[in-house]
Amino acid sequence: AWAALKTPPAWKGTLTIGEAEIVTRATGIGVTNNLFGEGHLPYADNPAGGVLGIYISVARRRGELVRVFFDMARGKWRDSAHVEIHQAESARLKIHAASSKYRAVMDGELVQLERETEIAIHPGALKVLVPSRVARAEAA
Repeated sequence: AWAALKTPPAWKGTLTIGEAEIVTRATGIGVTNNLFGEGHLPYADNPAGGVLGIYISVARRRGELVRVFFDMARGKWRDSAHVEIHQAESARLKIHAASSKYRAVMDGELVQLERETEIAIHPGALKVLVPSRVARAEAA
């Protein structure tokens, strides 16, 4: 983590959202199941929102990246001059680099990132089991 702050790594890529193509040099990209809420640690206020939250960090210098982390901890994503926020039902990420050593974290697991990745949300696809007393209380 300290090495990333000392010299923020950047990658060049294209993010396609619908008809829009965003060509960027970014230090990080985050894709979440629904947009993060404001004013608290990063989590979705509406878990059933049915959209991807797409966050692109364009911070280039150490101080800018530290500021992004500080804004993230305060829940002030939208106030950050170094984070672009988008929402979509699907997106395509293409990495433009000779190296194939890009990695991603998916559900807490470190995985090798393909040169081209399709990302989509499937609203309502996850079924959640709850205790019957909770279900009865919500139905009332």
